[in-house]
Amino acid sequence: MVSRSKKIFLALSVILPFLFYCLYYYGHMLKNAPYKFTEFESMSIQYGDRDSLLNRFDSKTGNYQYLNSRDSLIKKRLHLPKDDLLYLHRKAADLGFWDFPENETGDSVKTGQQPVRYIIEFKYQRKSKRVIYDSNFEGDPRLIDANQRLIKEIMQVLNQEEQNEKK
Repeated sequence: MVSRSKKIFLALSVILPFLFYCLYYYGHMLKNAPYKFTEFESMSIQYGDRDSLLNRFDSKTGNYQYLNSRDSLIKKRLHLPKDDLLYLHRKAADLGFWDFPENETGDSVKTGQQPVRYIIEFKYQRKSKRVIYDSNFEGDPRLIDANQRLIKEIMQVLNQEEQNEKK
């Protein structure tokens, strides 16, 4: 019986402090997470040539302008529903947007072509994250892929909402 009580005491003295530590540590981390959707304010994207970022969207104001296939500047009001904004917030989190470097610009002198520049910004009450990404950025292929996937998702949501408003 004494051996059994020693094992129980040992298990309780090791397992219980570990569980309390985990609850304290992860609870504190989740409570202080810097990018929570409850604190979400707006999302914006701008893209185009480096000198003129004519294509832009801002979820706070709903202003959406872009160049169509005939090089005409189209200006609209496009309000994304909360579900779409939550989807983009989660997609950015899945792709690691919060860990992206802020400046991902490429060198246009090497290629001789003007790359497409994207400026993506997520604004929250306590923080904001802004990333400048050029289409000719030479870096980690996983980072380039994550940027391209996030841009593709944002553009799909905008196009889908524009199609829904036309109906």
